[in-house]
Amino acid sequence: MTSAARPAERLVSLDATRGLTIIGMIVVNAAAYLHYVAKDPVYPLLMHAEWIGFTLADWVFPAFVVLMGVSIGIAPAQGPGRVAARTLRLVLIGLVLSNLYWMIDMQANAFRPFGVLQRLGLAYAAAALLYRGLRPRTRLWLAGLALLLYWPLLLVPTPDGLADLHVAGANLEGWIDRAVLGVHVYEKGPLGFDPEGILSTLPTIAQCLLGVAAGERLRSARPLIAARDLTAAGVALVVGGMVWAPFFPLIKGVWTSSYVLLSTGLTFVVLGAAVVVCDLWRLRGPLTGFLTAFGANAVFAYVLHYLATVVLGWDVAAVLFRAGEPWLQPQAAALIPVAAFLALCWWPLSHMQRRGWIVKA
Repeated sequence: MTSAARPAERLVSLDATRGLTIIGMIVVNAAAYLHYVAKDPVYPLLMHAEWIGFTLADWVFPAFVVLMGVSIGIAPAQGPGRVAARTLRLVLIGLVLSNLYWMIDMQANAFRPFGVLQRLGLAYAAAALLYRGLRPRTRLWLAGLALLLYWPLLLVPTPDGLADLHVAGANLEGWIDRAVLGVHVYEKGPLGFDPEGILSTLPTIAQCLLGVAAGERLRSARPLIAARDLTAAGVALVVGGMVWAPFFPLIKGVWTSSYVLLSTGLTFVVLGAAVVVCDLWRLRGPLTGFLTAFGANAVFAYVLHYLATVVLGWDVAAVLFRAGEPWLQPQAAALIPVAAFLALCWWPLSHMQRRGWIVKA
């Protein structure tokens, strides 16, 4: 990561929305740890859908992909060298995070080449280079074509005869992951696959390009007009995703096109509301400060929470859960350690915010 002084003017709405998604990632990951490791009950909304479906947990990652595209679209195009450098930083940091447990015990854990930051890096590289090389309308056509073609690709029978989107890993995306990555897939077994795998990177790039288009609109239009257009586009995408879903289900594990439309549309609506509140009305307060503390240093916040999880473990979380259990419902009691962990991550970020420190991956 590299450090830079705060720019003279930042888009507060973007920082706030990005902060919301990072907070969502931290809360969802903490809730998952409590559920799967500590065996504590958590609210279903904070858990990913088992396979087909959509929850709050399924929104946060694609929302960050969209907002990364927005960041590309509001800024001047970067040269290939700078794009390559940032891509390399994201991928390398991602490789470290994805393989912390492998580095601790290489016998018990398999090396994993893919992960969240690696996917972000690849999507960023493709979107940033296309932003530099193609016209806006051409990019949108390309994104739409990629999402449309991804549909039949996942219905094509694999060499081992599998073609069932209702079964995890029984599709071309899973087959490619198993063939190329072998034991290095995240989900193990005969139908193993990687949720940030090879073929599903294609719709992720398309989603990032949709974010680029939103960023260009934010850059060229007045806040009220931009918010109106974002909201209208968002509602249209949500409707499109829901209409498509019965035929091409909402599946985060393979990043289906209906999932892209729905999650992108929701992100546009949230960003549109943030534009009105933060950029048009210019409202500032504790909530805005809390969100922008995470959003201005989003990748740093993600890395921080990941490392903190590994270093701290969840013994303290179990104590906090037990403390709240006598007075609260079990799911509500689980929110106490989640909130404590979020506050722990916020503390250094708030210090960085006061100092005006921005750390860029």
